[in-house]
Amino acid sequence: MWRNQNKQQPLAKSHQKSNKGIFWATRTRILSWYAIILCFIFVVFVPAFRQVLYARINSRVNRQITEKMQIFDQLITGKTQFYENIEFDEEPTEANRLREADNRLIQPPKTREELRNFLDAFLGNQLPEDDTFLIMLWKGKFYKSSPRARPKELGRDSQIIQYWAGLKQPETGEKVIPGSTVDSIIYLAQPVKIQGKVMGVFVIAHATSGERGEVLEAITVIIQVSVGVLFLALILTWFASGKILAPLRLFTQTARKISETDLNQRIVIDGQGELAELAVTFNEMMDRLQGAFVSQQNFIDDAGHELRTPITIIRGHLELMGDDPQEVQETLALVMDELERMNRFVNDLILLAKAEQPDFLQLETVDVCIFIEELFAKVKALGDRHWQLKAIARGKIVADRQRLTQAVMNLVQNATQHTKNTDTITVGSVIHQGKVSFWVHDTGEGIAKADQQRIFQRFARATNSRRRSEGAGLGLSIVQAIAEAHGGKVTLKSQPKAGAIFTIILPVEPPQEQKWN
Repeated sequence: MWRNQNKQQPLAKSHQKSNKGIFWATRTRILSWYAIILCFIFVVFVPAFRQVLYARINSRVNRQITEKMQIFDQLITGKTQFYENIEFDEEPTEANRLREADNRLIQPPKTREELRNFLDAFLGNQLPEDDTFLIMLWKGKFYKSSPRARPKELGRDSQIIQYWAGLKQPETGEKVIPGSTVDSIIYLAQPVKIQGKVMGVFVIAHATSGERGEVLEAITVIIQVSVGVLFLALILTWFASGKILAPLRLFTQTARKISETDLNQRIVIDGQGELAELAVTFNEMMDRLQGAFVSQQNFIDDAGHELRTPITIIRGHLELMGDDPQEVQETLALVMDELERMNRFVNDLILLAKAEQPDFLQLETVDVCIFIEELFAKVKALGDRHWQLKAIARGKIVADRQRLTQAVMNLVQNATQHTKNTDTITVGSVIHQGKVSFWVHDTGEGIAKADQQRIFQRFARATNSRRRSEGAGLGLSIVQAIAEAHGGKVTLKSQPKAGAIFTIILPVEPPQEQKWN
């Protein structure tokens, strides 16, 4: 679940919602596709289910008529015959039961008369299951059946009776009769022989209309129930999809609240998945946009704040400048000094703005020993102080040499502005536990504890400073920006009248995302 998160106050401005109608909504399209898929499944499932049931009915009927035929063959031949791939429900003792019930079935028939008596006894002692018919054909004509009542498709002169009467070999199969009440007939036909001569054909037939009617009735019930289930599923899907898509509605509402003056809207993510990933991406995008806007606004505010004073000074002196050559010369010198200060200020602002860009650093391998020695040679020219190089780290780091030089030089320049000729400024470096430290220690006036955090802000100066520095108060902000760009930080230890120690602490190798931009 997402929740709207506003870092400040929510924007009160209302927005006109875009509405293309309910049929264009994602929720409706999900429901439609779900309905289409379910309908497709039912359209495929119902015929397949019907065919499976039909196949099972045919298998069961074939097994039953084969059992009957096995009993008939056992009685008429006196031998037990088995059919391949058939498992029987009735045991061979069924033949013994029939022999006990009628003496005409004890011995296999030898003559035509015995055969007729055998057939009469066999059919008279059989009570077939529903829709099953035992039919005896004698010399090409219908002779007798059990039960006697048969559908018209199995009438004496029906086409299928005539077909069976002409058989000379055993045959099993299914005869489909379109438009009839029996639907189809599954049969097993066995020619009956006496002394090698075919006297007739014994047929066991089963009409499938009853079982298949039950199947169709069951399928009808399934369809009716399925329609209700489908309707209920669609209702539940409608509410479920609304719950799932709720984060997207929050996403839309949050996006509508975003404007140039309010970039604080964020989405709080609960859980994981595609929607959570989308929310994370959205928040990251907003962070980048807000950072860009804040940087732009700070640049504008800083420029307006600091440029207003020198412009006022220049304008006032130029308006009051007379014709006296000395006055003109003094005014020009003042104007040039203010313009030079403005130029330095603009360069500092540009540097601070660039510090937030991914290509701010140009990383390279830096030998710390050589770097600190070269740097110390440069700083001694900044003022008449007691300069000391106390510690020299030995090793290599990955950093932007020019930016790092600028940061340390700013610290040293800051130290010279707040010390006297009799003070000492010490520069040093050390590598320890994967970190490299560059420090500048002075014995100057120190910094009050209340100012130690504030002086890293733009245009901030220490309140107890004896004199105003020539800069715009951006030096320490630049140092902090360079350190943070390297994945490091700047620390300060100081007490009034006890000097100050500024330390730049950097990782030996910057974070992966900052490497080799």
